[in-house]
Amino acid sequence: MKQITVMEKYPVFTIEVFNNETTYKSVDEIINYLKQEIVAHPIAVYIGEFDHYTHTRNLEAGKISEDIKDAKNIICCFGKVLPNPEVLAVRPRSIGIAQMPDRFVISFLEAPNPEANATMEKWSKAIVNI
Repeated sequence: MKQITVMEKYPVFTIEVFNNETTYKSVDEIINYLKQEIVAHPIAVYIGEFDHYTHTRNLEAGKISEDIKDAKNIICCFGKVLPNPEVLAVRPRSIGIAQMPDRFVISFLEAPNPEANATMEKWSKAIVNI
């Protein structure tokens, strides 16, 4: 897993999982795995999913890289404290899963909570299961 800066300002964690490194065959299978992890977590709560690929494909002005075959986000929240109203701007969490011809790219924006980052990193790395 590596940390990169996207668009010169967003700290993002990302991992590429090649098809020969995992038993998962689709974005939906990975989403189902992550949903199970979220539901089993003592603090995290599952919120929903967003089919970014279909949304963008259906827009008249939508453009998708030819390499991207599918792309979805799973949304959850690790918030266990609400110290001020501004913290709402950095919640909830979203983990993106993109399917490329030879790999999956899993990514998420750095969370202000180090425990949430560590958990999402652990879940992402576990997608490599061979």
